[in-house]
Amino acid sequence: MSREEKITQTFVELADTLVDDFDVIDFLQQLTVRCCDILAVTDTAVLLAYPGPHLYSPAPCDPSPALSKVLDPALREGPGLDAYRTATTVAPGHLARAPAAWHDFTTQAIETGYTYASAVPMRLRRESLGSLLLLRTSDSPLPVADLSVAQAFADAAAIGLLHAHSLRRTDAVDTQLHAALHSRILIEQAKGALAARRALSLYEAFTAMRHHARSHHLLLTTVAQHIADHGDLPQPPPNRPPPPPSEYEHP
Repeated sequence: MSREEKITQTFVELADTLVDDFDVIDFLQQLTVRCCDILAVTDTAVLLAYPGPHLYSPAPCDPSPALSKVLDPALREGPGLDAYRTATTVAPGHLARAPAAWHDFTTQAIETGYTYASAVPMRLRRESLGSLLLLRTSDSPLPVADLSVAQAFADAAAIGLLHAHSLRRTDAVDTQLHAALHSRILIEQAKGALAARRALSLYEAFTAMRHHARSHHLLLTTVAQHIADHGDLPQPPPNRPPPPPSEYEHP
């Protein structure tokens, strides 16, 4: 699949929030997966202030060790917070020349190997829901064309979230968004339990969880909770057709 085809498929996915079993957490996870696959970035994170008032990071559910160390300071300072507050792209250049107000974020990011950090807002017109944090470990900044694609992805994701919120019972979407505050902890626990039970790597365990959730129309958090309670993947619900195949899905 060409880069252009991947970009087109991503926009189709970000617009598809009308399914009955829409999963907010998997929707945002997919956004980070696409950014890392299509854009010239090392790591990507979604920072949301919806529901507010404070930023939190619901995705990726499986952050790299380096990204895990950066996420906490990124919620308090840095390009992600600035992009959210200003509803504009923030791309200041090399982290060694980052603003002094980003001290904690910059120090942690450099220590973990990142060289450039930028962010685009997740917005609808001037209403900002959060931001998309983009991190690189290379010796050059993110290309301007990739920043534009990232902004388009973030805008499409924001529209998708608000669309889902307005067209179905708002409390259902709000419940999922509130649950995202705690989902990463639950998913980390379930990932470890499944990896131990099936002798898998943590990456393989998470891939199995996500594939099972998507294949059987289950929320990712539902799968994680079942593993936490029972030690293994849940039995699929009866009489549910599998989703159409995707080149992005892992077996």
